[in-house]
Amino acid sequence: MGHLTDRWMGVAVLRAGRSANVRPVGDFDDLLAANKSFVTDFRLAGFDGVAHAGVAIVTCMDSRIEPLGLFGLKAGDAKIFRNPGGRITPEALEALVLGVHMLGVNRILIVPHTRCAVATHTEQELRDRVSRSAGVDATWQRFHVVEDQIASLEEDVQAVRSHPLIPETVRVGGFLYDVDTGIVDQRF
Repeated sequence: MGHLTDRWMGVAVLRAGRSANVRPVGDFDDLLAANKSFVTDFRLAGFDGVAHAGVAIVTCMDSRIEPLGLFGLKAGDAKIFRNPGGRITPEALEALVLGVHMLGVNRILIVPHTRCAVATHTEQELRDRVSRSAGVDATWQRFHVVEDQIASLEEDVQAVRSHPLIPETVRVGGFLYDVDTGIVDQRF
């Protein structure tokens, strides 16, 4: 198998050769079949894209989290931004500013969760684990670990509240979701 060297975020990366133009037949068949079923009951055609409940949720990418279900919301009620740890990153702020000014958002919930990988491992542990899994050195990759979830949550809430493009009229709250009980606890 051939190898080629790519650059990713300024770092040289050794990759196994594979063409981006080749469609991997069958890899997604189960999901495409599920989509055909989804389409039979599709009810969002013509939806305006506005957050009808005025809500934006920033949360983790963890699959144990159902952001709409946590708060009794349905499709079309909220804008959702997910990333590892549910942190307020520059990209999350970009999404929130757009949500507030273009998509009807007037309440922002920041929702990290218990037993989060980026809050229960060190940067080195994550790099080692990814290196073993990838079979290549991942010490260059940053994972933005969270050493103190509550302190980070407070920092993130403050970052949103103090952003010059998020008006004071927008309500911002910090919450912690317990993946073992389903309970959401407001902290800020």
